[in-house]
Amino acid sequence: MNFQSWPQRVLAVDVEGNGTNPPDLVEIAALPVRAGQPDISTAGAWLIRPERPVTTRAAGIHGLTNEVLVDKPAWGELADQVCDFFGHDWICAHNAHVDYRELSRHLPTWKPGGVIDTLRLAKATYKSLPSYTLDALIKHAQPDLSQAPRVGRHRATYDAYATAQLLLTMASHYETWDQLIAAAVPPGLPGAPQPEEDPTLW
Repeated sequence: MNFQSWPQRVLAVDVEGNGTNPPDLVEIAALPVRAGQPDISTAGAWLIRPERPVTTRAAGIHGLTNEVLVDKPAWGELADQVCDFFGHDWICAHNAHVDYRELSRHLPTWKPGGVIDTLRLAKATYKSLPSYTLDALIKHAQPDLSQAPRVGRHRATYDAYATAQLLLTMASHYETWDQLIAAAVPPGLPGAPQPEEDPTLW
């Protein structure tokens, strides 16, 4: 893969919620990928005090309890900062529909350049795996996670790093950026290749 054909910055992102429906965000991570490498020196990460309490089930998954978040900024204090950080860059997430939906709901003026889904990409790259969860793909592809944050799985910073490394690992199976996004961008999301129109006589 020639990474010079990529956008200057692709953001590997992950969000965590408080367990309600719809969720309040409690953590966002955005890790820039530049020139084929994750750039941890310019990563963005935010912990957020939700309007509604974190459910017991959600806290059991990501470990972000109400006590941990009680002194963190509310979303209204962070929204502009997060939106400015994201800009109009491409984003990449695992099962990206979920992250894109929640980010769009919380940032109504935000418009990414495109949305790469590593779940969709993995199904095109590694056909017939029994599972395409993030854990299953980490086990199968064995990306380099030696520099991943030590907070562990289901925290946004770790999952964003793992997603970035999975993206780069799978990118080696494609020759060009256009081939990659053809496999990785779900129809209907920003950046999806437009189908060619059938030629007609009129």
